[in-house]
Amino acid sequence: MKKTEVAIGIILNQANTHIFLTKRDAKSHQGNQWEFAGGKIEFNELPEQAMQRELHEEVGIEVTQASPFQVIEHDYGDKQLILHFFLVETYLGEPYGKEGQPGHWAAIAQLKDYSFPAANKAVIEALMTQF
Repeated sequence: MKKTEVAIGIILNQANTHIFLTKRDAKSHQGNQWEFAGGKIEFNELPEQAMQRELHEEVGIEVTQASPFQVIEHDYGDKQLILHFFLVETYLGEPYGKEGQPGHWAAIAQLKDYSFPAANKAVIEALMTQF
C-alpha cells in the first residue's frame, strides 16, 4: 500500500505556551479527535510548501517562519502515513477554524489531556519535553 505524505503545522502562540488545535470531522479518518492543522502533500510540492498552503486553507494564517520538527511514519492498518511536522513560530493573522471546524488554543502542558490520533503520540511527548 502506498504511503500518504502529510505536512502539519504546530502553531505556537507568541509565548510558546499554547498550540492551536483543530478537531477532525466525525466522518473523517480518526474522526472527532484533536489535531495539528495540515494535510496531504500534493504532487511536486515540498513538505514546507504544503504546510504553508494547508494552514492558509484550514486556519487562515500566512506562515512567515517555521522550522522542521519531526518526521514520523505511522501505520493505521488501513492507512500508512509519513507525517512531516513543522513548528510554526511566526505568522500573519489569527488562526481559526476556516472550514467550520472547532479550533482551540491548548496549553502545551495539558496536551496529554486531549484525544489525538495515535500517530501524534511521539510529537506530543516531544513538545511537552521541549516546551
